[in-house]
Amino acid sequence: MVTPEAFRLRFPALADLTHLASCSQGALSQQVVAALFEYQHTMRETGAPWERWMAEVDTARRMFARFVGAADDEIAVVPSASAGAYQVASTQDWSARRRLVTTDVEFPSIAHVWLAQQTVGAEVVYVSERDGRVWADDYDSLITEATGLVSVPLISYRNGLRLPTKEVVAHAHAAGAKAFVDAYQGAGVERVDVRELDCDYLISGSLKYMLGLPGMAFLYVRSGLVDAKPPIQTGWFGRVNPFEFNAHSLDYPDHARRFESGTPSIPAAFGAVGGMRALEGVDPVAVSAHVSRLSGQLHQALTEMGEKITSPSDPHLRGPMVAVMDVDPSKLAAYLADHRIASSPRGEAVRLSLHYYNNAADLDAVVDAIAAYRRL
Repeated sequence: MVTPEAFRLRFPALADLTHLASCSQGALSQQVVAALFEYQHTMRETGAPWERWMAEVDTARRMFARFVGAADDEIAVVPSASAGAYQVASTQDWSARRRLVTTDVEFPSIAHVWLAQQTVGAEVVYVSERDGRVWADDYDSLITEATGLVSVPLISYRNGLRLPTKEVVAHAHAAGAKAFVDAYQGAGVERVDVRELDCDYLISGSLKYMLGLPGMAFLYVRSGLVDAKPPIQTGWFGRVNPFEFNAHSLDYPDHARRFESGTPSIPAAFGAVGGMRALEGVDPVAVSAHVSRLSGQLHQALTEMGEKITSPSDPHLRGPMVAVMDVDPSKLAAYLADHRIASSPRGEAVRLSLHYYNNAADLDAVVDAIAAYRRL
């Protein structure tokens, strides 16, 4: 098994950088550096090696499929999570089942796609956070026979709250609705298995905890799922044979690639493969345990300092993040950056996120830096 210490060695920048921003962008690994050099090499050697590039896109698809327990043909390569959400929304028949159930801790990029469906007949309703949690029963109370789609994050981007995703998916299916899971804030440090979740759709991407680059996301679509109507945001990669180049044919494959559109980001594909290679040989259970232990230690240390933490104190509810309240999160994050600590300010908090490469010294560094900031 790859230990945290051995894993950390895959990230040379961590020798002088405390990286606590994986919820925004994962640390740069040797594998991603090598992948980007390889991309440049392909351009330098052959100019326009499309066959090689398409092979890298397919490698990224296959690797992500294995990562979440899916078949290759159940994965569509899309440019972003919001693009994937739109593709899903565009195939729903809101006249038959108008209600779309989401939550107010949904990442806005997804939530905005859902809200936009109101213009084509959807009724969007929200499950609110209550007592610091999002409850499966609160979802259930809003899911009716008129519900077409239920959206639930695996972990909230706000503060690392772990949601009752599997229970919500079960509630959705019991009412005859489809279930959409946003796993972006978990995939890479949380074990994700689409068969266990039993979801119809799942979105995640190559940056953040997956350690790749911006510009590529992956949409899981359950095999055999029937669309009410075909995706209207389409393109040549959404065809049965993209390289047929037939401008008069609009055929859709019967697998997830029907949700693809234009040319994918090739640099991001190389980065995605590099990021997933950096994760190879790492036991997901060990990662989750390591991250949970560190987040608990950081939560306790900051609480004892008097910091207001918006992340759950219960380790079963807390994902890979500790969110620290501040009157000016961007100013605090800038101070941390000046001290070689990468963090991610959002809303009213600075998010400190943990990965398998983080260690106790990283916790000490950020605790000491925040304490010094408070003394200014």
